[in-house]
Amino acid sequence: MTSPAPVPADPATAGSPSTPSRSEGVRSAPLVVVLAGGLSHERDVSLRSGRRVAEALRATGLEVLLHDVDADLLPFLEKTRPDVVWPLLHGASGEDGSVRDVLDMVGLPYVGTGPRASRVVWNKPIAKSALLGAGIATPDYVTLPQSLFRDLGAQPVLDTILRRIGLPLVVKPTEGGSALGVTVVTRAEDLPRAMVECFAYGETALVERAVDGIELAVSVIEGADGPEALPAVEIVADGGYDYAARYVAGETEFFAPARLTADQAALVADVAVRAHRALNLRHLSRTDLILDADGTAHVLEVNVAPGMTEMSLLPQAVAASGHDLPALYRAVVDRALTAVR
Repeated sequence: MTSPAPVPADPATAGSPSTPSRSEGVRSAPLVVVLAGGLSHERDVSLRSGRRVAEALRATGLEVLLHDVDADLLPFLEKTRPDVVWPLLHGASGEDGSVRDVLDMVGLPYVGTGPRASRVVWNKPIAKSALLGAGIATPDYVTLPQSLFRDLGAQPVLDTILRRIGLPLVVKPTEGGSALGVTVVTRAEDLPRAMVECFAYGETALVERAVDGIELAVSVIEGADGPEALPAVEIVADGGYDYAARYVAGETEFFAPARLTADQAALVADVAVRAHRALNLRHLSRTDLILDADGTAHVLEVNVAPGMTEMSLLPQAVAASGHDLPALYRAVVDRALTAVR
C-alpha cells in the first residue's frame, strides 16, 4: 500500500484563522473542509483518515482544507463557508451526532448521516433493537451499567451473565469504536477483568453472545439508484480483531473480496443494505457482521463514520470493487452537494 502524502502534523494548522478565505471571489472548484482529530480515544485514527481522504479529494481537482474540532472551528467555517464538510471524526462527538447538529445549525451541507440517526447508531443497544425490529439478526445481548455492579455486588451479576449468555461471550462499551475496551471471554475467570477494561471506556457495558463464523465488513455507498454494497472484506486476526489488529500492519490478514460463495456474498450485501436503510443512514456506512455455519449473518455493529486509513476496510472494499478511490470519494461529495442544490 502507498503511504499517505506529507500533511501538517495536526489538521488545525491547515485550517487556522490565517488561512485565506476561499469565499472571496469565484472558486475554481468546490471547497471541502475535512474534519479530523477531535479529543476521543480514536483521535489518531481520525487524523490518518482525514489526511488520506483529503489527499484523494485533491487528486480529483477539489479544494480541500483539513481542520480539527477546536475553538477555532466555528469562526473558521463562518469565514470560509465551504461548499461541503466531511466529518471524519471517530468516537464521541464525531459519531454521536453532536458535530453534525452544529453543522446543521450553521447551515453547511456535509457528507454522512444526520445527527438523529447518528445518535441511534452510536448507542449499540439501541441500534441492535432497531436492527431486530427490521428483522436483521444480531447476537443475543444484555446491557449493564457499572453502577449495577456496585448496587448488586459484582459476583452475583457476573454469575447471572454467565448463566444468561453463556460462554464464549463478548464484552464491549455501548458507545465507541476501534474495538477499544472490547474483550472476547472464553473462560469464566476472565470475565471480571473484561468488565474492568470495558468500564475504562464507558459507564455501560454491552455483553453479547460470541458468534463463531466468518468475520466480515460490508461497506455501503449511496449512488444514483440508492445504497449499494461494495464487496465484503474478510478479516482473519489471531486473538481477535482488536485495536492493534485494525491499525498495525501485519497483525491481521484481509481478503478483499472475501472468500465467499456467490450466494453468501449476495446475502451479506443484502443485510448491509437493509441495515443502512433500517437505521436511516446517508451517503456511506460500514456494517460489521459474522456469517455463521448455518448461513445466518449476525450484525455486530454499524458505523456512520468508517475509518479511511491505509488499513481501513472501506478503502479495501473500494479497491476490490474495481472503483477508483478518489473518484468514488468525489462522487460521495458530489452527492452531498446535489442534495442542497
